[in-house]
Amino acid sequence: MTLISPKLNTKVCYRVKFKRKLDLDHPETLNEKILWLKFNTYWENELVKQCADKLRVRDYITEHGFGYLLNELIAVYYKAEDIDWDMLPDRFALKLNVGCGCNLIVSDKNKLDKRKAEATIKKWLKRNFWLGWSEMQYKGVKPCILVEKYLGSDSGDLPEDYKFYCLNGEAKYVMVCVDREIGKHAAFYYFNRQWEMMPYSADYFANPDRIVPKPEHIDEAFEAAEKLSKEFPFVRTDLYIVDGKVIFGELTFTPSAGLDQGRLPETDKVLGEQLRLPIDK
Repeated sequence: MTLISPKLNTKVCYRVKFKRKLDLDHPETLNEKILWLKFNTYWENELVKQCADKLRVRDYITEHGFGYLLNELIAVYYKAEDIDWDMLPDRFALKLNVGCGCNLIVSDKNKLDKRKAEATIKKWLKRNFWLGWSEMQYKGVKPCILVEKYLGSDSGDLPEDYKFYCLNGEAKYVMVCVDREIGKHAAFYYFNRQWEMMPYSADYFANPDRIVPKPEHIDEAFEAAEKLSKEFPFVRTDLYIVDGKVIFGELTFTPSAGLDQGRLPETDKVLGEQLRLPIDK
């Protein structure tokens, strides 16, 4: 349906997910305002296209003085069959430069089924990620595979992922995932700049007395996220903190394609109120 009308596709998807009509003339929630930005600000925005590309965003990060946050880039491939597995280190992270969910974390190359990995990568490279949910920032971006330095622990645990919600150039909150273990329900909590837990997630209401220690360097991460968001009304800036160092993850302009059902309705409304659009009075 995106090929016929990206806006129609978005409205249909919104209706199916939220059981109500999408009103782009009077957006109120964060989801609605993200969708407004998608069609009115981000549609043909070349800077957004650049920063949605996990390869070209590296230039943006460097140009803004944060090149030191970039993870080591080992290689870039445009075809699965070009991957030189022998050249790669024993541990690495492999990811597609567009879309989401296309990541392969390799903690031991000797245990990797390379034939299966190549088949998966070929499928990634053939997909048009912009079509499914009309995420127009991915349209026209040449797909490729990035190979980056492995950031996990020796046991294979992934590093903590900090997702900063940046509204009108201000990094207001960070969403943190804790208890992320195989076979265990992960919990999500929101914190403000003062590291005060906010009543923004179901896990908060299930366990409001939960203590999550303030991570070292989180203030530095807040500052970096804020400076990197200045040119955008909304962007989610994803960062890691590994071995005392803040490391850039990605810039996300349409989390869950602007159709996030995991966010509490009350939180969606509160965050939407804090995001100012040109049409807001």
